[in-house]
Amino acid sequence: MKISAFFPAYNEALNVGELTKKTSKVLAGICEDYEVIVVNDGSKDNTIEVVSAIAKEDSHVKLITHEVNKGYGGAVKTGLYSAKFEWVFFTDGDGQFDVGEIPVLVELSKTCDVAIGFRIKRADSFVRKLNAFLWGTLVKTLFKFRVKDIDCAFKLIKKEVIDKAKVEAEGAMISTELLAKAVKMGYVIKEVGVHHYPRRAGTQTGANIKVIFRAFVELFKLADKINKSK
Repeated sequence: MKISAFFPAYNEALNVGELTKKTSKVLAGICEDYEVIVVNDGSKDNTIEVVSAIAKEDSHVKLITHEVNKGYGGAVKTGLYSAKFEWVFFTDGDGQFDVGEIPVLVELSKTCDVAIGFRIKRADSFVRKLNAFLWGTLVKTLFKFRVKDIDCAFKLIKKEVIDKAKVEAEGAMISTELLAKAVKMGYVIKEVGVHHYPRRAGTQTGANIKVIFRAFVELFKLADKINKSK
C-alpha cells in the first residue's frame, strides 16, 4: 500500500514537528512507499522552519507553503490535490488525533473507498460539540447520507475519489462536499471509532464567525447544485 498523508498547519509550530515525525514513523511500518505533506497555510510563527528541518533529515517529508492564508478548506484542497499516491490520509496539524491509529483506517479500507474516523469522545468545549451536532444534523437532512462524524479530521480516501469529486469549497465545508459527492458517485464509505485529545498548544480558529458564515453559504450552494444534478 502507498499512502500520501498530509495535514494543514496554520501557526502550529508547537504541534507540527512531533506530528510530522510520528506520521512518517507510522507509515514506514505499514507502507510500501509514502509521503508526508505539511501544508503551511500562511503561518506567522516558525512552522516553516520546524518542518524544513525535519524534511532535511527525512526525504519522505514535504513542505508546501501558501504565502497568504487560504483557510482550512483551501489548505485541505492543496493537500488533496498535491498527493501522488493511491490512498490519501489527512488529519489536522494540531495533534488532537493519534496518527498511531492510521492502521485502523488501513484495515477498514480493505472493504471501502473512503475510510473515516468518528470521535469516540470529542475533547472539545460544549459549544463546539453543540455546533457540530447542529451542523451534522443539517448536512444529513440536506444530503440524505448517514455519517456519525462528518468533520472528523481522520480520513483515508482513494485518490480516485478525490480526483473525480473535484471539490470546490474553500472553507470548513470541505469534508461535507467530499463525502456528499463520494456518496452521489456510488463510492462506499465506512466509519470506525478513533480517539480525540485536547489541544496541547496553539489556538483553534474554526469557531470564527466568518468561517461559520462561509460554511453555511457553501453548504446551501452545494445542496442546490447536487439537487439540480439529480
